Amino acid sequence: MSRIGKRPLAIPSGVEVDVKGNVVTVKGAKGTLNYAFLPEITVTIEGSTITVGRKGDSDNARARHGLTRQLIANMIEGVSNGFMKKLEIIGVGYKAQPKGKSVSLQLGYSHPIEYKAPEGVTIETDAQNKNVLVISGADKQKVGQTAAEIRSFRPPEPYKGKGIRYSDEIVVRKAGKAAASAGTKAA
Repeated sequence: MSRIGKRPLAIPSGVEVDVKGNVVTVKGAKGTLNYAFLPEITVTIEGSTITVGRKGDSDNARARHGLTRQLIANMIEGVSNGFMKKLEIIGVGYKAQPKGKSVSLQLGYSHPIEYKAPEGVTIETDAQNKNVLVISGADKQKVGQTAAEIRSFRPPEPYKGKGIRYSDEIVVRKAGKAAASAGTKAA
């Protein structure tokens, strides 16, 4: 039995959960999310708790038991509180300008990069620091994927640290060739 899968989920107030066939629908203040689970998995609602189980002991059912429970937990968290990722843009002349549902990025290339946010994801700049992008939404996967795609336009380089990084990311810096040649001259 999955240690994560067997834990029941509490439904907070203001969140509606509905199971029809093999589709779970979660509605809340931040939006509506759907998830189609495998036929080997069972999802039951009893009062204000959700229990995820499995019909058999096949490898596929065992592998997806805990996954299904955690995806439903993420959906509940997303429609009630939402998810957020912060990206820092570091470099001279590097900047981002949100324009409605898209963002224009100037990252040292000869042209600006226009990125259109997927449905349900908002991209804004931080109020205190204009070089910080705040990506938020109800779907954890979409928020993470959007942040990863924006970061991929200019990942942080190891010598000066320029580029786009997550706010909690630590970039390990390399010494460079000036430090390497100084060690060989002394010897």
